[in-house]
Amino acid sequence: MIQLAHDSINEVFQAQNLINKESLLSEYPLLNESIPMTLKIFVDGDLHGYYEDLATKTLLENIIIGAKIAAFEDKSSKPLTLSEYLEAEMELSLQTPEGVISHRA
Repeated sequence: MIQLAHDSINEVFQAQNLINKESLLSEYPLLNESIPMTLKIFVDGDLHGYYEDLATKTLLENIIIGAKIAAFEDKSSKPLTLSEYLEAEMELSLQTPEGVISHRA
């Protein structure tokens, strides 16, 4: 799922659609679920962008949209540059019935 966030930002830098949503949904049905999530982008260990959704969209749409919003539209930071992106880490947290699942890479 972190790779999907990276691919979403790559779409902006490369100005082309890179994500095959149908293929991802057939391979990973969980992406079609609505799950509350947060996405954070860190540059040099500092929070650079943030997105949160309380499950108003599918997980697939939330990750794609959330990565772009966190990277380029978060009002607390300047838009992410390509050089910052190449060094950035992302953290994705999902609020599941079993608890929070979080991964940073």
